[in-house]
Amino acid sequence: MSQDLPPLNALRAFEAAARLLSVSLAADELHVTHGAVSRQIRALEEHLGLALFSKDGRGLKLTDSGMRLRDVSSEAFERLRLVCAELQQDQAHAPFVLACPGSLLARWFIPRLDRLNRELPELRLQLSASEGELDPRRTGVDATLCFAEPPWPADMQVYELTVERIGPVLSPRYARFAALHQAPPAALLGEPLLHTSSRPQAWPSWAARNALDSAALKLGQGFEHLYYLLEAAAAGLGVAIAPQQLVADDLSAGRLVAPWGFVETPARLALWLPARRLDKRGEQLADWLRHELASA
Repeated sequence: MSQDLPPLNALRAFEAAARLLSVSLAADELHVTHGAVSRQIRALEEHLGLALFSKDGRGLKLTDSGMRLRDVSSEAFERLRLVCAELQQDQAHAPFVLACPGSLLARWFIPRLDRLNRELPELRLQLSASEGELDPRRTGVDATLCFAEPPWPADMQVYELTVERIGPVLSPRYARFAALHQAPPAALLGEPLLHTSSRPQAWPSWAARNALDSAALKLGQGFEHLYYLLEAAAAGLGVAIAPQQLVADDLSAGRLVAPWGFVETPARLALWLPARRLDKRGEQLADWLRHELASA
């Protein structure tokens, strides 16, 4: 029959006191009170049903049982410390795997990747792109960057980076650009709109926030992914809708124009990390992303 191990805190308190032959020094090392160490040792002795220390004048002396347990526990804790240090070193040298939608990767992240690598060289970022449903909990991924709506799940550490703002964009190359770029938002109700199956609610959401009847929207060419949708808009094929962050560079370069501006949605661009295995590099990346978005 297996015997339950004593509580780990009691073993830690005993190991420190036995190694240092002092309850006070053990308390200092463990950053607890003298009384806390004494209580843990008494609890351990009660669990084992034997004495581990005896009085030696004003000091402590280990009993034979105490010496046996000291030798074994010291070796065990030292091995644990070494393995934990090795694991932390392995993690520090492993790449930090970030999953994000391919459209976000291509249109926002990659243009800034060289700067990120220069400013956070210790991150050793490895990117994993997908246009499907992203699962922040999947194995092999350290963090996930995506647009999503709160509330956030309790088992995830979520760093909110910025609000999502969406709006229609079109290219000056579009045949109807002259007629549309100074027209009110209602002019888009009669326009065949480019859309994507990955964001079916984007146009209705924009219409509702502009007090327009979403049922009057006329959808034209559809695309499977947002990246292709925006490439089509930049090629002058029509009016698309997208998050502001994904077209910021196109707007600055004049490839796309946003005559009607952008409206805020309930979603947030956020960095997700599993709470059970937090990595300080995730917080560093969140700070960098937040600064980069704020300076745009």
